[in-house]
Amino acid sequence: MRPFQFQLAPDRLWQAINPWTWNLDTGQVGLINVNIGETKHPETERAILDEVGSYGKQIGHIADALEVLIRHLDLKDLSQKEQDALDVLKGDLAQIRGIKARETGK
Repeated sequence: MRPFQFQLAPDRLWQAINPWTWNLDTGQVGLINVNIGETKHPETERAILDEVGSYGKQIGHIADALEVLIRHLDLKDLSQKEQDALDVLKGDLAQIRGIKARETGK
């Protein structure tokens, strides 16, 4: 006598999964949702992300360039509020460098 068997899934289940083509019209890329916002040229946005780098990488390059400019800036003519804004940015950049070093071991 066979024991009672209850099956919820089929014996064979197959589904093609290509995360790079999931819902690209809405800005979802792969397993990570990237909302590229409303743009008249989504193909250009995707090309920039593919060929230049992620938004994080692009912002990192801007931050690196700003840090160079800040080092050469004459701060004596800035108001306290302006100096505080730069101090906050420098603190953020230092924290980012620390996280990168911790995560990459560099």
